[in-house]
Amino acid sequence: MMDILKTFGPLIGQVAPTIATALGGPVAGMAVRALSTALLGHENGTEEDVSAALASATPEQLASIKKIENDFKVQMKSLDIDLVKISADDRKSARDMQISTNSYVPSILATIVIGGFGIITAMKVLGISMSSDPTVQDLLTTLRDGVILVLSFYFGSSSNSRDKDTMLYNSTPKE
Repeated sequence: MMDILKTFGPLIGQVAPTIATALGGPVAGMAVRALSTALLGHENGTEEDVSAALASATPEQLASIKKIENDFKVQMKSLDIDLVKISADDRKSARDMQISTNSYVPSILATIVIGGFGIITAMKVLGISMSSDPTVQDLLTTLRDGVILVLSFYFGSSSNSRDKDTMLYNSTPKE
């Protein structure tokens, strides 16, 4: 599921954000089945089948994904699955574990990830050539994703900020 999310996450996130969120969590199989239905006309497509279809998706197929997104939201609600709550609880449990164990491991890993990203950024700014080997590019992408995870762990996620901004906006009297 992570390959679909890594390769097509931005596209799916634009067309079907709930499905994109589900791809990164415990109901990823349901999300792949939804994408398979939209792209292939049946829910039994493999991750590879869905990836291949996404790589050459037509506007009609993207519209179908958008339609499936609404059905997927209804299905999640009927099953009483709150993807935002699952994600928030996951981060909260990690933070609670850190508080209770007072382990240095998360801090050391965060320092390595942020430091590595800083070094790579400095190399790019200084014009130092990076290998175009796909493995190196995958590692750089993983490092970038790690920075996002570290920042989300220590400072919260943007979805929480977006929700907070929406609540504040809605609580303000309109003229």
